Amino acid sequence: MATEEQSLLQGFKDLWSDRFRLLDSYHPYVRRESPLTSWSAADVQEFIASNPTHGPVLKKTRDAVKFLAVGGIVGAMSTAAFAWKYSKSPHGAALSLGAGAVFGMSFGQEIANHSLQLYKLDTMAAQVKFMEWWQKKTQGHF
Repeated sequence: MATEEQSLLQGFKDLWSDRFRLLDSYHPYVRRESPLTSWSAADVQEFIASNPTHGPVLKKTRDAVKFLAVGGIVGAMSTAAFAWKYSKSPHGAALSLGAGAVFGMSFGQEIANHSLQLYKLDTMAAQVKFMEWWQKKTQGHF
């Protein structure tokens, strides 16, 4: 019985480690003794201009955030207004506001994914390259 439980537990660990494999790429930057210093939009623009491979990908990734923000705002306001109009319930409108924001951001992400063709790009690699670049720059390796 104990071996069955151990194998089942190991199966769950393997399943979830496969699902969150992306955390392996960010591991050197997330689990640090001292966090990376903050960067500004100018620093990101400098990376975009200096890296012809990953710079344009990072720019598209940052442009996609605008789609998410607009989708979240439109989704939140429209569902909250609809809920308030028909129920006049403050807690229902608040829940609709939150759910609408999540749904709107999801739709915004899909719109950005297709309109900017992010599905063809390795956006995670571009973000990791930026963090590598920023770490080297802030530690004086440039």
